[in-house]
Amino acid sequence: MTATNQTTATRSTPRRILVLGGGISGLASAFYLSKQAKEQGISLEITLVEESEQLGGRLRTENRDGCLIEKGPDSFIARKTAILDLTAELGLTGELVPTNPDAKTSYILHKGKMHPMPMGFILGIPTKLSPFIRTGLISPMGKLRAALDLVLPKKQEEGDEALGDFIERRLGKEVLERITEPLLAGIYAGDTRSLSLNATFPQFKAMEEREGSLIKGMARGGGRPKGNPAKGSKSNQTPSGNGSPSSIPGKTGRAPALSGKLSKSMFLSYQGGLSALVARLEQYLRDSGVQVITGDRAVSFIKKDIHRYEVTLEGGQCLKADGVICALPAFEAARLLNKEVPTAQRLREIDYVSVANIALAYRTSDLNISFERSGFLVPRKEGRLITACTWSSTKWQHVAPEGQTLLRTYIGRSGAQQWTNMEDRELIEAAKRDLRELTGLNTVPQWAEVSRCLSAMPQYPVGHVEMMNEVRSDVEKSLPGVLLCGAGYNGVGIPDCVAGGRDAAVSLLEGLPALMREPEKCESAS
Repeated sequence: MTATNQTTATRSTPRRILVLGGGISGLASAFYLSKQAKEQGISLEITLVEESEQLGGRLRTENRDGCLIEKGPDSFIARKTAILDLTAELGLTGELVPTNPDAKTSYILHKGKMHPMPMGFILGIPTKLSPFIRTGLISPMGKLRAALDLVLPKKQEEGDEALGDFIERRLGKEVLERITEPLLAGIYAGDTRSLSLNATFPQFKAMEEREGSLIKGMARGGGRPKGNPAKGSKSNQTPSGNGSPSSIPGKTGRAPALSGKLSKSMFLSYQGGLSALVARLEQYLRDSGVQVITGDRAVSFIKKDIHRYEVTLEGGQCLKADGVICALPAFEAARLLNKEVPTAQRLREIDYVSVANIALAYRTSDLNISFERSGFLVPRKEGRLITACTWSSTKWQHVAPEGQTLLRTYIGRSGAQQWTNMEDRELIEAAKRDLRELTGLNTVPQWAEVSRCLSAMPQYPVGHVEMMNEVRSDVEKSLPGVLLCGAGYNGVGIPDCVAGGRDAAVSLLEGLPALMREPEKCESAS
């Protein structure tokens, strides 16, 4: 068959694509599959399957008494363009909201006392001398040790290492434990001594190679990567990379440049909360003819032939697919794919940590304290239940009505999972006790609400990048047209998940000319 006839056959015969997982990664995949297929004249039948009754995964906003409660993350990093592109394509740019410019700084707890975060710290790395010298977080000896970063030689050995070991090697133990660890642990809820440097912050290693110093590299803008992410195999290796929108088939360009307060805000959300993004995606998919199945999950995955797969759902439904995007947690992907790809079992090496947040609402007039900054972080060594607290209605001006104050306390990190056995009332009382002892807040809240995110935060182990390259390579060889995406693989942030879902859709569409078989009827599920 000639290339022309092959393309014509591909476009005239609907190809069946299955997206497993209705979190933000799966939703982004389905969106870009549908949108770009239309733009390229490709006929697709897309089915999305989500285990829970609602789409969006950890992105869920609840309105209670006029307060917006984010059950999972409360925002996304503004500099990562994949999420801004998607926002623009969905017509949501006008709904973006910035953080309060008057509540930029936060505190870090040290020996029971609140210390302002020193100015000039980026990702826990000092870039300005004077604020670092003045801070009470680090001892004089600790500051001298950190300054050695300017003259220490770079590591000669190749290969990955633990993020915490790298930071201590460059800046010393005090900076790691008192500033860098609580900041970065807020992203991964992990132990920096176990997290992979290459999989989390490869730009740090690049700075050491290029500048010979973290401080010098960060001061020169090394902590704000732009453009294409670092690459390895076919997928980005850094949570700060988003790919190049201009390289995506069917794209018309980047999202409009943000202006005013939006352009100056490090974090962004939507006027109606992060669920606004989920709702708009769901509306687009349903309007585009995508079949959306909720309340069911895949229990078996069988390769029938090259580019022909059969997935059986727990409810008994059998789905045939020419291509599959697996946007499931790593342990679920391992369970589903291990019979066809034995190395998929390695995905179980990615541990998942459970976290929770507790929303507390107060009448502002009842408060016995004021808190004008955005919140505070609690290092592991402080021995507290809560890991951080956000003064939400100060940080975000849209989350609470006038006269109301909303707080969010956070619980859970790697190595501290005992809280999962506590009841909600116990967690609320423990959080109130920590707030009272740390801030002096002794006002009784009008209400409190616990949101548990069990097995929510993937922990990238040392060697994660190499392991993922091996698994992806084996999946590509054994299961053509099957792709992995999601927080468990190449970045835990919302923009990273959007970028991963988008890239999976692009890769799958690029492989469509090989999918030339006629559709067949599904066999009865056994």
